[in-house]
Amino acid sequence: MAEVIKKATRVAYGEALKALGAERDDVIVLDADLAGSTNTAKFRDAYPDRFFNCGIAEQNMIGIAAGIAASGFTVFASSFAMFASGRAFEQIRNAVGYSKLNVKVAATHGGISVGEDGASHQCNEDFALMRAIPGMTVIQPSDAVEAYQAILAAADYDGPVYLRLGRAAVPIFHSDDYKFEWGKGEQITDGNDVAIFATGLMVNEAIEAAKTLADEGIQARVINIHTLKPLDEELVVKAARECGAVVTAEEHNIIGGLGSAVCECLSEQAPTPVVRVGVPDVYGCSGPAAELLHLFGLDAEHLVSAAKEAIAKKA
Repeated sequence: MAEVIKKATRVAYGEALKALGAERDDVIVLDADLAGSTNTAKFRDAYPDRFFNCGIAEQNMIGIAAGIAASGFTVFASSFAMFASGRAFEQIRNAVGYSKLNVKVAATHGGISVGEDGASHQCNEDFALMRAIPGMTVIQPSDAVEAYQAILAAADYDGPVYLRLGRAAVPIFHSDDYKFEWGKGEQITDGNDVAIFATGLMVNEAIEAAKTLADEGIQARVINIHTLKPLDEELVVKAARECGAVVTAEEHNIIGGLGSAVCECLSEQAPTPVVRVGVPDVYGCSGPAAELLHLFGLDAEHLVSAAKEAIAKKA
């Protein structure tokens, strides 16, 4: 059995920033006194004249990012997801979104897998907040290979982007020749019994669930939705029509995230039974990441049950 290599997407973020710094002198990086945790320290150490620590002041950081971007630079502004999307929401909405500025809000430590930091730091609402901002692109890569490419793609994109990255090391399942396609979902497995749309660390769980389901004679079509907005509606509708049952899987509140985006799409274009797997309408709690993911049903075992539930609703 091949060894499973794990790496946090935030680590790939730091590596991608450093590579960008070498290629482009228009890239500026801001951080809210968390460079070690967000991994922007890699860029800071290599290009100190283009790195600015804004202190524990995310609202000010976004304002500074907007000003720098308005001067023609590409800016990556980083903090934990709770503070990047929550504390600085108004500044992102008005200073960045309304002005359509070239700011990439790279939020690390999103979701329940933040672990022991507890409910105050486990941001399960950021997709809902960022999806609601007009013109905002919302991305969550599934592994470190995809994260690296997503950062490079975001740098080339002209406009505001919200990138959610994780604290925990997760399995790398993409090969080095994987090509990130802006705004396009990625079909990973074939199947016509049920479609599982997953994002972030839930993509690997969906792959594992599909293996278990296959052993039981159920063919699941796993689709990686790395771009939640704009949603790849064509792919979503096609899979829903061909499978007749859908599961969504995300490390986010079931309200306002991937599940909501898929349901909004299908309710208008292809009504289909949907089972949403995510954090219920509750706060998180402190504990090891793996145990919390299991506690909240964010694992392959729960996805197997959800897939069977969705299939049962076809009738």
